[in-house]
Amino acid sequence: MAWIQEAELNFVERLCASVLKVGPMPKHVAFIMDGNRRFAQKCQMERAEGHSQGFEKLAETLRWCLNLNIREVTVYAFSIENFKRSKEEVDGLMELARQKFTRLLEEQANLKKHSVRIRVLGNLSLLPGDIQELIAQAMLATQSYNKCFLNVCFAYTSRHEITSAVSEMALGVEDGLLRPSDLSETLLGKCLYSSNSPDPDLLIRTSGEVRLSDFLLWQTSHSCLVFQPVLWPEYSFWNLCQAILQYQVNYPALQKAKMLQEAAYQQQQLDVDHTCVLEQTQPGKAGEMGGTDCKQEQILKYTREREERVSNFLLELENKRKTFLTDLVKGSTPFLRV
Repeated sequence: MAWIQEAELNFVERLCASVLKVGPMPKHVAFIMDGNRRFAQKCQMERAEGHSQGFEKLAETLRWCLNLNIREVTVYAFSIENFKRSKEEVDGLMELARQKFTRLLEEQANLKKHSVRIRVLGNLSLLPGDIQELIAQAMLATQSYNKCFLNVCFAYTSRHEITSAVSEMALGVEDGLLRPSDLSETLLGKCLYSSNSPDPDLLIRTSGEVRLSDFLLWQTSHSCLVFQPVLWPEYSFWNLCQAILQYQVNYPALQKAKMLQEAAYQQQQLDVDHTCVLEQTQPGKAGEMGGTDCKQEQILKYTREREERVSNFLLELENKRKTFLTDLVKGSTPFLRV
């Protein structure tokens, strides 16, 4: 089955979608696609077939999202913890990944038509080499598309993502690209695998489990979390509409929380910049800073310098990650500092 289906919504679905669109719609939805194994057991089929049915449901769900003008979707495809499952099941999942990413590369015309950019988030070095190369090819082939985004979390956990981001910042300080005072929650967020995406507005988990399972822990602090009892392969358009409706009910509170958080971050950074300017003044010469206008000018100067350092560091990080993908496609062994 194709990653992006072309079928339109039926009349009743279009009517429901029109009603939903009157209210605030999520721009970015994340899915924990849980229940494939239980579905296989329920239907007395092999686990591998349950996972295959789960992929088909993903393709169908992406079609619904396109028709609802949801332009970014993030899915939890494979956790690092899943490597602890039986060898047979892990091998089956890796083979499914080979098939689906190969199919993805064959669908360039469709991806270009909808301008869908594919991003795979996770520790790719844990995957077999051929799958790493397929993923790199898919990401590089779609990197110029910018209307729709599909983020596939593969060999991923949020704790690993956050740890990696902290390591990157520490290396930035070690290499002289950053100062210790430049480190902040905002910068950490920009060092995550998902740094090019806005935080999800809505996170949906199927199968009745009420936990995040180490998925997007940092990014979903102000997301609407919806837990639904349906198994993922049985997910329906109406389940998605129900989740969006729940998001709309909670929208005012979510927006208020986001605004308060943003204001707190800005004030925190302003306080840090002010403190750094004071510390740079030699002891006993604080008065040389001059009046309020002079002090404000020095703070603004320091802020511009900090923003330039951070910008250069983030550019270096982006180039490093892009080089990693390019080297995979070329067949060389990338050098990663961890």
